Amino acid sequence: MNKLTKRKIRPRVLDADRFPKPSNFFYRLASNQRFLAVIGLIFLLFIIIPLARTRSQQRLIEREIKDVEEEIKNFESQSQEFEELKTYLQSQQSLEERARLNLNLKKSGEQLIVVDAPLPPSNDFSLAPEPEISNLLKWWRYFFGI
Repeated sequence: MNKLTKRKIRPRVLDADRFPKPSNFFYRLASNQRFLAVIGLIFLLFIIIPLARTRSQQRLIEREIKDVEEEIKNFESQSQEFEELKTYLQSQQSLEERARLNLNLKKSGEQLIVVDAPLPPSNDFSLAPEPEISNLLKWWRYFFGI
């Protein structure tokens, strides 16, 4: 047999003691898990806080846009109502109605009839006036309940 086959093949084992660890300050900080977790949280805060502010501003702007759109719809409906009123006031029917109500005019051939409506009966059963009571007696009854 040759010499190569007689040798035993041994696996390499990495020993932690074999390689020296650097002992400087920055290496120790970078290998500390707590320090890395704190740095990660600070980094996340620097990202999340501006995002939250932007989102709240966006919601505020969306709410204002919604309010303005509702105002626009209200103004459009009012404008439509005013247009209808303008059209009615410019019509002959409106002119005739105003003349009848305000100027007491009538068309030729019409007769004016005035109807007096009777007053509704009152349900006041006490027809006798209440006797006049002095203020002093009213206050006495108010405070002492007599």
